[in-house]
Amino acid sequence: MFADIHLIDFLRANPALAVFVTLALGFLVGKLRWRSFSLGTVTSVLLVGVVVGQLKIPIPEPAKTLFFLLFLFAVGYAVGPQFFRGLKRDGLPQVGFAVVICLLCLGSTWLCAELMGYDVAQAAGLLAGSQTMSAVLGVATDTIHQLPDGQTINMDAMPVCYAVTYIFGTAGSAWILGTLGPRLLGGVEKVHKAALDLESKLGDDVSFTAGFDPAARAIVFRAYKAENDWFAENPTVAEFERYMQSQKKLIFVERLRQRGRIVDDVKPRTVIYAGDTLVVSGRRQYVIEEEEWIGTEVEDAELTNFSVQSLPVVVSKRGAAGQYIRNVLKNKSMHGVNIRSILRAGVKIPVLAGGKLDAGDRLELVGLPQDVRRAAPTLGFSDPVSEKTGMPLVGLGIFLGGLIFGWLLMTRVGTIPLSLTVSGGVLIAGLFCGWLHARYPHVGNIPQPTLWFMNNVGLNTFIAIVGISTGPTFIRGFQEVGWSLFLIGAAATSIPLISGIFIGRYLFRFNDALTLGCISGSRTTTAALGAVEETIQSNVPSMGYTITYAVGNTLLIIWGVVIVLLIA
Repeated sequence: MFADIHLIDFLRANPALAVFVTLALGFLVGKLRWRSFSLGTVTSVLLVGVVVGQLKIPIPEPAKTLFFLLFLFAVGYAVGPQFFRGLKRDGLPQVGFAVVICLLCLGSTWLCAELMGYDVAQAAGLLAGSQTMSAVLGVATDTIHQLPDGQTINMDAMPVCYAVTYIFGTAGSAWILGTLGPRLLGGVEKVHKAALDLESKLGDDVSFTAGFDPAARAIVFRAYKAENDWFAENPTVAEFERYMQSQKKLIFVERLRQRGRIVDDVKPRTVIYAGDTLVVSGRRQYVIEEEEWIGTEVEDAELTNFSVQSLPVVVSKRGAAGQYIRNVLKNKSMHGVNIRSILRAGVKIPVLAGGKLDAGDRLELVGLPQDVRRAAPTLGFSDPVSEKTGMPLVGLGIFLGGLIFGWLLMTRVGTIPLSLTVSGGVLIAGLFCGWLHARYPHVGNIPQPTLWFMNNVGLNTFIAIVGISTGPTFIRGFQEVGWSLFLIGAAATSIPLISGIFIGRYLFRFNDALTLGCISGSRTTTAALGAVEETIQSNVPSMGYTITYAVGNTLLIIWGVVIVLLIA
């Protein structure tokens, strides 16, 4: 019965199936690696889409726009807290640096496009690929269609320019920042020392190692006999912990055995008697030395057999956001609680005593269940608050953002309409909604899995449709731009990165390790950040990534409008 149905005709009649097979194959190809090189998911999806597009499968235009707007809103929502956090005084230097780098990205691309005589579509593709900002394709397309002659402009070359230049935009950025960057700053050892210097200024690492704990755990629970002469005075738990803190030892008493009876509800006023067995918790280097301070370490399987809870919490309280971690840990509500990890704008940052918490940070708290539950409300809210997505905020945010910035605020310069377009408006709406949710956690919740879907599937579905739609003309477009495009893209990629290294060091006077992280964030290239951290054996660069990433993600997308207006 299948003999009468041609597969190509079937796919043309059901284009959604062509999109899904493109996504499946693109994600699979994107996982392939040769040594350290990989095409990445986005480029792979585009190239698979081009191959599928040879079948001349028509895709309705609204489908592409729908997924693209979901992606833009998710991008804005994820970085919103960090974007507005950067506008505060202590974040302004990194904001200023990110603006400079983004201007260099725009300027280098515009200069290369002018020198080569590229039209608006080619220039937009060059910007999207060389600066690895896929969203530029959608924003630039919207802007081109608003031009007086926009409907007559040949768009075939845009995805071609993007695909060819994206390869060096990704791999080249990682090489420049991860290999060449440290050498330009004086060598790997010098940058590594700079990272250690910054770590020392910010204090000890107070984290609790995430995932599968190593044999030498950062935070340990040990049992000791109260044999030191100091216990003859029958101190309270609060007095003992204060004394240990005066010796720069942050140690908590979790449980006691008194006269053979286990006391699991230890309070600050609980008295410790000579001969009691104490279960204390704290950083390993403190706790393993306590035979001198407390007494003989003992094995008490019953006393030390208790559960420890790990709870994800999003920072939203004013009393926590903006505070130094060392001060947060000193709060009474944090008694017995340790911070295992901090995730900021999707990036894991070091948990250093001198670091600050930001609104929207996702902490993983570790401690006894009652202690963790007590601490969480003082910091923010448990994540997720709900598994349901706040669709009223999502729907209205996308609608109002597109309406206000794409239509109501539109103006004209001569015959050229000037606006942020619907795409830019949706991005700004996402920024605002993300910030609003960080301030008011029960408003507009989007769970992390949903946000991942909107971001990754939204973008890659858009890219898949672009590839399928332009597939039949892809080869002709490549012939138009020529092989020189790769070299031009490499130049547009390299100029801002290399310039940024010296600007960060000599103009902004950043720490060398922080400079490389700030450049990675400004260019929104996570691969480069990973390369830098691997080279210098430190995660300090991530401290410069989050604010600059939020600014870079916003400006580079908006540059999709600007590059069209500059070339037009």
